[in-house]
Amino acid sequence: MTSLRSIPSLDRLGSVLALLIGVALLAAPFITYRANRIVAGEGRMLADALPSKPAVAVIAVVLAIAFCAAFVRKPLVRLGAAALGLAAILPAAGWSASFVTPDGNAFARVSPSTGFWLLALAFALLAADALARLRLGPWARLLALAVAAGAVALLLASGAWDDLSLLKEYANRADSFWREARRHLWLALGSMAAACLVGLPLGILGHRIRAMRIAVLQGLTIVQTIPSIALFGILIAPLGFLAAQVPLAAALGIHGIGAAPAFIALFLYSLLPVVANTVTGLDQVPAAVIDAARGMGLSRRQRLVQVELPLAFPVILAGIRIALVQNLGLATIAALIGGGGFGTFVFQGIGQTAIDLVLLGAIPTVALSFAAAIVLDAIIDLTQRGAHDRH
Repeated sequence: MTSLRSIPSLDRLGSVLALLIGVALLAAPFITYRANRIVAGEGRMLADALPSKPAVAVIAVVLAIAFCAAFVRKPLVRLGAAALGLAAILPAAGWSASFVTPDGNAFARVSPSTGFWLLALAFALLAADALARLRLGPWARLLALAVAAGAVALLLASGAWDDLSLLKEYANRADSFWREARRHLWLALGSMAAACLVGLPLGILGHRIRAMRIAVLQGLTIVQTIPSIALFGILIAPLGFLAAQVPLAAALGIHGIGAAPAFIALFLYSLLPVVANTVTGLDQVPAAVIDAARGMGLSRRQRLVQVELPLAFPVILAGIRIALVQNLGLATIAALIGGGGFGTFVFQGIGQTAIDLVLLGAIPTVALSFAAAIVLDAIIDLTQRGAHDRH
């Protein structure tokens, strides 16, 4: 008789992921076939989206990964299973596009559907859980990000997804895609850099002058509560008036609509996390360390530059991380007032009921935010170690 102890116990997260995988296989279409880019689509299950033998192979792999997620607890095995799952379904989506599209049909569109996205989500969560259990250091996390980025680049370069509607939308808009990508990055990174230039001195002054700290933080908190679209709208009138009255401002590209109000709004949103974390970081510097620096004869400016700011830098960097990730997402809304960025494709796709055009703008935005969070988290860990060593 088999002992109850020999029966593997269910992993809580893994059992949820296994259920998610089951729903994706049994109740959700893997792809959607459309006669053209805007008409309603027809869902195809995974078993019908590929030739019979490859379909059976992919389904067997996916079921094996569901079992692994539910019962296997070793992080490396779970990570390998997640990677295998992604390596199975990503090329399968591209293959299914060429399989279900009639020969010579240039108008048909094939898109990944609910089942594909549920499987991708399940495997991504399984990989994230495995990486969390491995407790990777900052350099290992950066290496994992580089490997993932390289795998995606290899998939795109291989042409495996060329028949999917998403890549066809990209092919039709390649020039504008990279133009809007540069605009998106300029809005997000430029406004964050400007917020750092203004926010760091404000944070230092707020740390030293309590009355100024209260006034600045309360004012920035009020700005943070204004919805992004409302703030963009509020800035249109004064910037339009400025452009009409000051020719130099108009020559510099400052207008009531366009990139200028979007840049200023993102700059204002970025100030609060930068200023607040600068104040918090400086407040957390131990008084004994400051007294020791004073005893060594360091001036107030030297103590700030050589002691206080280096020790507060991990907390300040955490504020910069918040501002950057926030800006990468909010920059999408800039397209509503002509600011450009990936939001251009999102709102064009909504207006045309073209989901793949929406994804063309949404997926790079999410990927940039995810990558920025991982990179800055790793840098924060490294700076915390350096600050701890100095302390």
